Amino acid sequence: MSWLDELEDPSPALRAKRALDLALAGGGLVALSPLLLGIGALELYAHGWPIFFVQRRPGMGGRIFEILKFRTMTDARGPDGELRPDAERLTAFGRFLRSSSLDELPELLNILRGEMSLVGPRPLLPRYLARYSSEQTRRHELPPGLTGWAQIHGRNAIGWDEKLAFDVWYVEHWSLALDARILFETAWKVLRREGISADGEATMPEFYGSQQAAEPQGGDV
Repeated sequence: MSWLDELEDPSPALRAKRALDLALAGGGLVALSPLLLGIGALELYAHGWPIFFVQRRPGMGGRIFEILKFRTMTDARGPDGELRPDAERLTAFGRFLRSSSLDELPELLNILRGEMSLVGPRPLLPRYLARYSSEQTRRHELPPGLTGWAQIHGRNAIGWDEKLAFDVWYVEHWSLALDARILFETAWKVLRREGISADGEATMPEFYGSQQAAEPQGGDV
């Protein structure tokens, strides 16, 4: 069942969003299949089996699904048996995959399965659900995306309050035209490799809840 099937009476615009997801994600998987196979082979060499990183994430309405990515880290553990910090486990090949966003390509399968959309708030961690404010929880009113409004406004280089405010702004102002703009600007951001990680972090620090209220932010749409 896709996110669209969970809605009682989806609008024509939401039906069009799902149709575009199917067409673009399906076409992307076919067109990119040689690249995907090549990355898979390099994954086996750099990180071993399995080649995919699989993790539970909340989707639309907070319903849990398993997101797929190419692995960017090893499973190295310290003497206590705990995983080492992200920065120590992130490999050179993993950094390349992240900086080029190629690690996200397997999420096209999540889109085909109806768990995600091409555009929407990025799916975060289930433990964050209880930490959101009532306003921030609204980010789950639309399906999570491969890219989103927050991704073209700083990605991991902005703070949590700002990132989540961008997500809520997207939900409140969603349209097919906005999705098209985000996809176009995402391509530009990926080429420039902007906002890959937060300062001093391999990716993004833990979210423990907002320290202050943040206003949803937009721009000229």
